[in-house]
Amino acid sequence: MVATRLSGARAACETLLREGVDTVFGLPGGAILPFYDALWHYPQLRHVLVRHEQAAAHAAEAYARVTGRVGVCIATSGPGATNLITGLAAAKMDSTPVVAITGQVARNFMGTEAFQECATTAMAAPVIKKAILVMDPADVASAIHEAFHVAREGRPGPVLVDLPKDVQAEEFEFAEGAAPLPAPAFGAANGADVAEAARLLNESARPVIIAGHGVHIAGASAELRELAERANAPVLNTLHGTGAFPRSHRLAQGMLGMHGMYWSNIATHEADLVLGVGVRFDDRVIGRPGSFAPDAKIVKIDVEPQHIQKNVPAALGLVGDAKVILHALLPLVRRAPREGWFERLAELRREHPSVDVPDSSVVTPQQVLSELDSILRREADPIVITGVGQHQMWAAQFLTLDQPRSFVTSGGLGVMGFEVPAAIGAQVGRPGASVWSVAGDGGFQMTLQELATIAQEHLPVRFVVINNEYLGMVRQWQEAFYDHHYKAVSMASFDYVKLCEAFGIAARCVTEKEEVAEALAEAAAHRGPYLIDFRVAPEENVYPMVPPGASLGETVEDPRVLHHRQELSAAPEGAVSYP
Repeated sequence: MVATRLSGARAACETLLREGVDTVFGLPGGAILPFYDALWHYPQLRHVLVRHEQAAAHAAEAYARVTGRVGVCIATSGPGATNLITGLAAAKMDSTPVVAITGQVARNFMGTEAFQECATTAMAAPVIKKAILVMDPADVASAIHEAFHVAREGRPGPVLVDLPKDVQAEEFEFAEGAAPLPAPAFGAANGADVAEAARLLNESARPVIIAGHGVHIAGASAELRELAERANAPVLNTLHGTGAFPRSHRLAQGMLGMHGMYWSNIATHEADLVLGVGVRFDDRVIGRPGSFAPDAKIVKIDVEPQHIQKNVPAALGLVGDAKVILHALLPLVRRAPREGWFERLAELRREHPSVDVPDSSVVTPQQVLSELDSILRREADPIVITGVGQHQMWAAQFLTLDQPRSFVTSGGLGVMGFEVPAAIGAQVGRPGASVWSVAGDGGFQMTLQELATIAQEHLPVRFVVINNEYLGMVRQWQEAFYDHHYKAVSMASFDYVKLCEAFGIAARCVTEKEEVAEALAEAAAHRGPYLIDFRVAPEENVYPMVPPGASLGETVEDPRVLHHRQELSAAPEGAVSYP
């Protein structure tokens, strides 16, 4: 083993290279300066300079989500580290492998309330997988290797490595033979349990398969598709499961949950078997606790044993890697016709047109997303990033994404403002992809400073801003559940086109419905970043919706859809058409 004298900071750079890192997202400051000085000597490590540390964490998460690699973000001590925490908590909730490296005050100043000091590891520990404080430069490499290993193993998540400034600066004998830890290994699922899962699926009359984020993480989309086709079973997806199963496939039934398709929710409520693949079964998916799929046997495939009986108790749990387990299931699964079940699903789709675009004289979010879907269907490698709120739900409903890792959103923590910095990470991670950021005007205003990063890095992100001049989802809840008491939700708009001009970014404002398709086509053809400010109907609501405290079987439809259905039942065939 060959050794050479290196600083702790240069050891960190060497270790990042050995972990296969080529890009980091960050913002320098005093306590992390030795690392940035070392970074100067490593041009093979691309550094993307964000304008706020939270953006570095979101960009690193999106980079990881679209590439399947570990995202890396950097920040200084004190406020730099605290600004990372929201993004790291979001990565934890959404099972994304991220390694954060933070500066810390020198060892002799720790605990003295020094300038920009905070107990970073103690503060971060509750919301990440692991926090490591390195007090000896000889431990830098092993700490970073451990961070990558922990970030990837089991259910992926973020790990933080805190480096005091003098640890970064101090030299030591660095062993060039140090290597990454072996890739995490997964044990095989119990063979008897796999056989039992296959039996339950084969004998079911009304099965549904639910694809979650775990399908993306395991790279199991091909196995999931083959299983569904062999079993002839309909497939639903969670919000994070979008793209895990091709939405255009004949077996695809779209998203379930609070704002899922009506037919998907009712199908789940009426199913006799639910096979969940990499699904957390959180409150936005299951509705009222105890009411989920009341007549179904629940079979879960999950990498975490503790999730098998969490939220929705399972009749059978298969613990391990989804790709391995699905592969083991394939030869045991038989095709069943299930004509009655598919007739019922077709009836639900026919009578409950959840994703029809409502008739309107003004621009609606549904029209915008429907037109965007037409463009995405023609693109070879589309990626859609969203923030959180109404626009997020409309995007999940209306966009037909067939490729894995093509839809990135903040689901678990639900971070408004995710849409702008996450688009940076996605475009950097997959430079040849067509990245579209669907943003709400509220979330967009939280992180719009990152337009400067997009301009500086020449990233061709297309922004679709659904601008209703409200905090839209909060307004919808105030309308529905608080007697229209609108408080602190109206947002004065401003000229986004002029804002983009200041950054050198092409932009356009659309106020007429006849302009929607043309504007989106113009953005798609533009070679650089482009923003469209869509001024939409201000009080449009997201439907379908499962009200708080309701079950999936009590999903509420758009009143306009209900009225249309009544017209259809009363009118002669062909007399009524829905816009």
